[in-house]
This record gives sequence, C-alpha cells and structure tokens, in this order.
Amino acid sequence: MSTSETPRFVRLRVEMMLEITDSDALSGTALESIAAEYGEPGGEAAEERVRAEEAVREDGAEALASLVDPFDLVSEVPGVELAQASWSSETVDYDPDDPDGWNLDEDEEGGDEDDETDDADEVDDDVPHNG
Repeated sequence: MSTSETPRFVRLRVEMMLEITDSDALSGTALESIAAEYGEPGGEAAEERVRAEEAVREDGAEALASLVDPFDLVSEVPGVELAQASWSSETVDYDPDDPDGWNLDEDEEGGDEDDETDDADEVDDDVPHNG
C-alpha cells in the first residue's frame, strides 16, 4: 500500500481495568487538576468548576476520567494529530481471580459494539473530560 493509499483516520480503542487503591489521593489529585484548570474560585466558570469538584469528590470513576486525557497519550507520537476523542470511566464489578477474565468483545449490556452509536466529541481544551 503506497502512502497515498494509507487511510488518514484511524480509530484506536483502548480499554483498561484499573483498581483504585487510594480514593483520597485520586480525588485530591483530581481537585488539584480542576483548580489549576479553572484558576481562582469564582468568575465565569464558577458553576462548572463546582460541578466538576462535586463529581470527583463523590465518584472515583469521575475523578479518574477527569485526569485521563487522550491527547496526552498521542501528543508525542510523530506523524499523528488527535482529531476527536471521547472517553469515560465507570465503576464495574470485576474479579481479578476469575479465570475467564474480562471479555473485551462483549459489552455489559450484551449488545454488539458495532451496533453502538459513535458519539465521539471533538477535542476541546476547555473541557477536562467527557466522562
């Protein structure tokens, strides 16, 4: 395949299972990140900041999603530019000792991934995550 025949756009799917071992450290880091992003409390984005802070305090999955940035994953890869990204995190039941592990081809609701609607959002530097 010549360079002119190479597809310009590639969807990269990454799925991870993470264990939260210190929820206070996680939420604290997420709160620090929010503070750095929004600056001093008050101002135009005060309501948005308050919602983001409440979310990361209440839910470890939200705290994690607020800290993960797909741009950071590919920003130093030569020859690529992130066009769109969508990501989320959720708390799930997981047994690391289950010999069947976790089936990447099956989603939780039993549907086929190919049937899911792709609602990827454009990358927006003003939004900490799409969780």
